[in-house]
Amino acid sequence: MSAGRVLIIACGALAREIVALKRLNAWSDIDVQCLPPELHNRPERIPAAVGDAIVTARAQYTRIFVAYADCGTGGRLDAVLQTHGVERLPGAHCYQLFATAGVFAELSEAEPGTLYLTDFLARHFERLVIEGLGIDRHPALAEEYFRNYRRVVYLVQSRDEGLRRAARAAAARLGLEYTERYTGYGELATSLTAFAAARDGGRARAPGASAWPR
Repeated sequence: MSAGRVLIIACGALAREIVALKRLNAWSDIDVQCLPPELHNRPERIPAAVGDAIVTARAQYTRIFVAYADCGTGGRLDAVLQTHGVERLPGAHCYQLFATAGVFAELSEAEPGTLYLTDFLARHFERLVIEGLGIDRHPALAEEYFRNYRRVVYLVQSRDEGLRRAARAAAARLGLEYTERYTGYGELATSLTAFAAARDGGRARAPGASAWPR
């Protein structure tokens, strides 16, 4: 076992943000293992994949944290984590995580037919959405998948003009209205900082203005 080392088992869609937080906060004793982001197209596979990763890591790490929300598993991920005594990120999905629960509730109430994008999804929209859902091969599927959507909300983690253009292009491709909301890292930062503080006796600093990308 790696004495004193801890592990974050993470969704690959959060990899950039977690690595950035690790670097910013100098969490040198925390390792990160990412599972394939494509699991989000098959959420029923997430609990088993996370459980297997925990079992494999037990021999090497003194403590493990799972950087997934429920992510469409309908509570099945929580059942696996309870068996192993491991905690996860709060909330139902990464959109709520980045926006924070209150802001996400406001956005959802204002327009239930909202398709949410994050930096990751803006960057990989073609691969994960268009190709992942088969729209590139069967364009008519786009109308079926997004029939009840009215707008795209891009939840912005970093101020990247290239990603903003990609998000606007995704909305235009689907024929949806477009808006964006800057969120930074939201509850991902606060949750991982709390995990880091617990592992080092509370010495980790709380995320302040410098914890957000500019």
